[in-house]
Amino acid sequence: MSVDDSGSGADAQGDGEDPLALRLEQLILGAERRYTPFQAARSAGVTMELATRFWRAMGFADVGQAKALTEADVLALRRLAGLVEAGLLSEAMAVQVARSTGQTTARLAEWQIDSFLEGLTEPPEPGMTRTEVTYPIVELLLPELEEFLVYVWRRQLAASAGRVVQEADDEEMVDRRLAVAFADLVGFTRLTRRMEEEELGELVEAFETTAADLVAARGGRLIKTLGDEVLYAADDAGTAAEIALRLIETMANDETMPELRVGMAFGTVTTRMGDVFGTTVNLASRLTSIAPRDAVLVDADFAQELIRTGDAPASEAAAAEAAAAAEKKGEEPPAYRFALQPMWQRPVRGLGVVEPWLLSRRTPPEEAPAD
Repeated sequence: MSVDDSGSGADAQGDGEDPLALRLEQLILGAERRYTPFQAARSAGVTMELATRFWRAMGFADVGQAKALTEADVLALRRLAGLVEAGLLSEAMAVQVARSTGQTTARLAEWQIDSFLEGLTEPPEPGMTRTEVTYPIVELLLPELEEFLVYVWRRQLAASAGRVVQEADDEEMVDRRLAVAFADLVGFTRLTRRMEEEELGELVEAFETTAADLVAARGGRLIKTLGDEVLYAADDAGTAAEIALRLIETMANDETMPELRVGMAFGTVTTRMGDVFGTTVNLASRLTSIAPRDAVLVDADFAQELIRTGDAPASEAAAAEAAAAAEKKGEEPPAYRFALQPMWQRPVRGLGVVEPWLLSRRTPPEEAPAD
């Protein structure tokens, strides 16, 4: 949205726009275009400067002074500004809310149009346009998708709020100790030169779907996907380790998938707008780049956390000693899930010398319950 309100601008509903496209937009937005950006800001009782900050944060393009906005746009401005006026949010935080919501929903909307609606809107009869078919489909799906979006958002909000209130102090709400992992497809660049675009897209989608399902099912949180790489986090090292090994095992059993490598680190992580930052994240990324194929590398802090929680022995010798001591007492030996093998220390760009550990499984994974 342009902050320049001096000119009349071209009307967004001019001759260049498809009438059916305008009808589709009106159906989705639930209102007609009525306002220029300046008129919308004035109706909402906010300055044009603040309105522009909100709109750009949400990812909306500048439209000059075209009549492109609806009553819903005015209401959204009024609500955000009202939260600031009431002291519930600072202006900077309100802009962050707008930006995080815009970025998340933009990707969702793109996926729904590209992957979902395209499959449902093939013209059934010659001569019909995709838009003509899309309109009644959207009319039927819109309320259901809207309700589902709100449901999922509330569930995610409840889960996130639950994690936050369990933190020991306010600092841990932003800077928390987490296990962070990158899972990376090996040789993806070579694949892009050999595979057709459609095949490559299907491979990436299958990888992201597999990773997302495994991360969620085992109690981790998918932070983001980067085509040939996924980033996830977990509150404890054992959960992150189980996810990593299951990813390796699942991908290895799929002949259509390339090999996978995973790097993980444990430590303090800064969280912002659903993303994670800091040295721990950088270290996990570097470990991924040096991990062997179909293998998992972890840093020394991650290894020590697994040892501390009893998920892995300090060494196989220590495991044998613990088993012998338990046998003498007539007790069950420790049931370690994972094994750790120290690797050669090596310099890592930007992080100095690190001590990677190779993570493997000591006991077979538990079988998932039958459907």
